[in-house]
Amino acid sequence: MRNPVFCAIDTADYDHALELLHAVKAEVGGIKLGLEFFMANGPVGVTALAGYEQGLGVFLDLKLHDIPNTVAKAVRALAACPYDILTVHAAGGLDMMRAARAEAQETAKVVGVSVLTSMDAGDLAATGVAGAPADQVRRLAGLAQEAGLDGIVCSAHEVAAMRSAWPDGVFVVPGIRPAGSNIGDQKRVMTPAAALAAGASVLVVGRPITEADDPAAAAHAIVHSLS
Repeated sequence: MRNPVFCAIDTADYDHALELLHAVKAEVGGIKLGLEFFMANGPVGVTALAGYEQGLGVFLDLKLHDIPNTVAKAVRALAACPYDILTVHAAGGLDMMRAARAEAQETAKVVGVSVLTSMDAGDLAATGVAGAPADQVRRLAGLAQEAGLDGIVCSAHEVAAMRSAWPDGVFVVPGIRPAGSNIGDQKRVMTPAAALAAGASVLVVGRPITEADDPAAAAHAIVHSLS
């Protein structure tokens, strides 16, 4: 099994990102670069960082969400940027997701973000969405599959049901927290081993690794908890 742990390198500081990459590259299967890094460093920064360790997967977590034409052009603008996984918001709708998939790199996986792991039923209700997070995840997963996406981003609490409904889907699961660790602003969390057993394809782990006194040791412990 390919190492499913991707370290979320959430920093605007390129030098710090490079330091973290060097610390964890021997332990993890890939890195996640999100808006914080991308807004400060852009495609050039992603390309430079990815070039230091080409065996690692690159998850470009931009969560694109706009009208279909704008998202299509944004994805097209990433043509020279290395990534293995790219995110768009599934709430952007069928046409937007189709446009993103059509413009994405052919070998990359495009996944739709369903319900953020920082949200619960109360947060959804405040935005006008009734029901439990699992209900909304199921609706958005159906749209993502119809749009031709490769999978979705969801919490580990929904991934077993999604795996059953979409057996060959790619399920990227953030909100991963080793037992006893601080959950921070996350609300729907699970341990790495439990999330993998539930059907996760990719486990995204950030602060438990990057804020540890020894990021390499923390990553090593998480990966070995899966065996």
